[in-house]
Amino acid sequence: MFNIRSLFSTLALVGATTVASAASWEALPEKAPAPADNPTTAARVELGRVLYHDPRLSSTGTVSCSSCHNTMLGGEDNRPVAMGVNGQTGGRSAPTVWNAAFNATQFWDGRAPSLEEQAKGPVTNPIEMGMKSWDDVVARLKQIPGYQAAFQKAFGNGDSITMDNSAKAIAAYERTLITPNSPYDKYVKGNKKALSEQQVRGMDTFAESGCVGCHSGPAFSGQMEQGAGVFQKFPMHDNGFFEAKYKLKKDSGRFAETGKEADKHMWKVPTLRNVALTAPYFHNGTVKTLDAAIKVMAKLQLNKDLTAEQVADIEAFLNGLTGTFPEQKMPHLPPTPGKTFN
Repeated sequence: MFNIRSLFSTLALVGATTVASAASWEALPEKAPAPADNPTTAARVELGRVLYHDPRLSSTGTVSCSSCHNTMLGGEDNRPVAMGVNGQTGGRSAPTVWNAAFNATQFWDGRAPSLEEQAKGPVTNPIEMGMKSWDDVVARLKQIPGYQAAFQKAFGNGDSITMDNSAKAIAAYERTLITPNSPYDKYVKGNKKALSEQQVRGMDTFAESGCVGCHSGPAFSGQMEQGAGVFQKFPMHDNGFFEAKYKLKKDSGRFAETGKEADKHMWKVPTLRNVALTAPYFHNGTVKTLDAAIKVMAKLQLNKDLTAEQVADIEAFLNGLTGTFPEQKMPHLPPTPGKTFN
């Protein structure tokens, strides 16, 4: 999934051999970058951890950020599409929150330029968390005594319980959700025993087939400055069999956000980090297994029919992108003794 107006067309000209030799294998940094106006402080991270797991940010008091982006698993919910308040479901699969800090933009269509902006969206989405407005969210948080001290510790005295500060805290927590030291990372740092022979073959096949044209960089999601996403048309090649089976064109992608014809079926390049843990696959979650996803991508994006051995080797390599997960402790949410919001 790469911007068709740039590198993809170039790769088609230079050929797969050049792609393989030019592939730059990079380890994942062990610390995520933070914007100047939202440093990753301990107080902000802790507040964000609590907010992230608090279902009272939803209209029904039953859905939190962690409901769809479960940090006890692969950072999403393993559902074809996410489920929100009152059992409602949207049309897209929940992306993983692990390593989201390295995404240039957020959401499948890249409409949010930062983690802070992304954090504001689901809370007031009528299908996801269902609050009518952020004013209502702020009013609710102010009624929970424990939050007043937590916000002041993170953001200073005064009227610190705001939408922007809530989003900043959640984003600060999410910047700690990185998974370095995968077998792949150890391999590119010099430990040539970290990957098996099959995984090394898969790594070579991944490059030689052209997969690195889109899934490049340390997060395997392309390389762009924050706020400038890497997008690719998907599917690139028409295939009636796959379309009938997976209905990948039913969603118009970035076009639904921008209304620009050039954005029809354009999608942000997703990370391949921990991809073995995030089935089912693609924006609509219709592909159930990783090996099937590899076959679909090869055919629809590269117009290639991979052999069973090639698919198995690439799958083995992708399993080598599963990193070390930082320990997650469930927070004790600030209570509201004697009352509820629902």
